[in-house]
Amino acid sequence: MASVPFAFFGENEMAENIKLVANNKKAFHDYFIEDTYEAGVALHGTEVKSLRMGKCSIKESFIHIEHGEVLIYGMHISPYEKGNIFNKDPLRVKKLLLHKAEINKIAGKIKEKGYTLVPLKVYFKGSLVKVEIALAKGKKLYDKRQDIAKKDQRREAEKEFKVRNLG
Repeated sequence: MASVPFAFFGENEMAENIKLVANNKKAFHDYFIEDTYEAGVALHGTEVKSLRMGKCSIKESFIHIEHGEVLIYGMHISPYEKGNIFNKDPLRVKKLLLHKAEINKIAGKIKEKGYTLVPLKVYFKGSLVKVEIALAKGKKLYDKRQDIAKKDQRREAEKEFKVRNLG
């Protein structure tokens, strides 16, 4: 009888298990992203079913730490069509699940001037719903203008490169 070696899941196998539900592109435009954390979300059954269908928006959402708990406000999960009486309020406040040490570390950073917590994306990791949150610092108007100028320069360079290589 041949022995089969026991193998752990590698990084590439776990990456295949991730399904993106919602993305917050605006956060990268409005903030300098300093540090990211992965948090679980306390949800009800119909909310999870709605998320599986991709019905979630985090564009207008924000995160606060209150009484040692991390809460996300404004995360819109559309009501599940077949959920009838079991559906919850689409904009209800949801609790994010993090370790106490992580919460304390984040709370310490937020007390510094200019730091805030923003949600970056909502995704399924296996069967679990996760939210990637970021410790971020707000951008000033001139920072946003610089980013737009860099993006325009990169786009022009790619356009020139394409024309040169095709001609």
